[in-house]
Amino acid sequence: MTELHEMDATDQADLLHRRQVSAVELVQHHLDRIDRYGKALGAFVTVTAQQALVAARAADASILAGRAPAFAGVPTAIKDLTPTAGVPTSMGSAAMRDFVPDVDAHVVDLLRRAGFISLGKTNTPEFGLSSYTDNDLVGPARTPWDLARNAGGSSGGAAAAVSAGLVPLAQGSDGGGSIRIPASSCGIFGFKPSRGRVSVGPTGSDWSGLAVDGPLARTVRDAAAMLDVMAHAMPGDVRPLPDPDVPFAERVRRDPGRLRIARWSGTHLEGIDPGADAVAAWEEASRLLESLGHEVVDIANPFPQALEPQFNVIWSSGIAGAPIPPAAEPLLRANTRYWRERGGRASAVDLARAMQFLEATTRDVITGLLEFDAFLTPTLALPPQPVEWFNESGDPAQDHHRELLYTPYTGLNNMSGQPAASLPLHWSADGLPIGVMLATHPTQDGLLFSLCAQVEAAAPWHERRPPRF
Repeated sequence: MTELHEMDATDQADLLHRRQVSAVELVQHHLDRIDRYGKALGAFVTVTAQQALVAARAADASILAGRAPAFAGVPTAIKDLTPTAGVPTSMGSAAMRDFVPDVDAHVVDLLRRAGFISLGKTNTPEFGLSSYTDNDLVGPARTPWDLARNAGGSSGGAAAAVSAGLVPLAQGSDGGGSIRIPASSCGIFGFKPSRGRVSVGPTGSDWSGLAVDGPLARTVRDAAAMLDVMAHAMPGDVRPLPDPDVPFAERVRRDPGRLRIARWSGTHLEGIDPGADAVAAWEEASRLLESLGHEVVDIANPFPQALEPQFNVIWSSGIAGAPIPPAAEPLLRANTRYWRERGGRASAVDLARAMQFLEATTRDVITGLLEFDAFLTPTLALPPQPVEWFNESGDPAQDHHRELLYTPYTGLNNMSGQPAASLPLHWSADGLPIGVMLATHPTQDGLLFSLCAQVEAAAPWHERRPPRF
């Protein structure tokens, strides 16, 4: 018999609306799993059990009255980078341990209005700076497939929670791969939307155009439904995309048609190559796409290496500009201080040139790829890595090099603004999940959902779960 946590959010919502389970029962079931497994996984920084049960009772009343929104009573979780009114939002930093926002992020408000109930704040590296999740608050997030290995970052706690069935789906954010990296490392589906698809309001800023919120889920339909809830602009957004003309949940049910898909496995970084597992997953996905009738064409990686140093100027300038009180500086991790120092050396002219270079260069690349509908690469170059691997040297520069060895692909889509998704299609010989990445042109999120759903139907992954959870 299927247990509640083995169902995706869509099926859980159906059970709730047919009153075959109460929201209180469903929320308590997932809270019990968090209590049992959450600490070992490093999945949560804060658990909001009392608030969740109050919300669950209200959801039950609304369902009984026949006025409940679609996902009333379905559990989820919010990344600890995302402001939540009245709930600690530490941003993964000891320096922000006591910070409690007085306003919700727009996405949090939208998710609440859709009926989702947050069970807490998921683990993230300090200020979301790294592609692995570790901090001085609760330590590392671990993939449920091997607790000795990191869940990836920066939405590592969210991915671990979804993979282990602590929540059916979760909100994440992605400024250089931070949804897709942990999705690959935890064996789930992660979707980075197009630039401008999700608002960062009311207090956030999309000044660099790199980061966007998005869903982590076990099924494509859940991710599409969650993005439908999140994809609404606020007045004053800098790069707003209009609401989709067709809901993404509907796009999941549509055939994508025969597509021309470019593929490459080489990286844009000299001396960094994908490992054997990454290439095997990519080859396997290529054969699957061809069997579905698509034309798969080999091309060289079209992005130039010159993007990397300019990306680093923008990345470091962002953290250098963070309003961290001088008294809190000693509480920051060495990695954070490294990036703040690098950003502090960049001038306003350096930043302007870097942003102009990224926009012009990625526009040129995308224009040159118009003959293709979609793009296939590995998600990561390496499998999930041991918890201590990234920073065992204690040298932040070496840490950064290892992050590039691990994830040389994902940041390119943040620079270009393309939607991209990691699909859990492959497992290594020793049982570690290995994702592959599909992307489409900017704004073509709906087409990407149609393609991902087609792949999922041909090679389902939903029933494959970490054995200990």
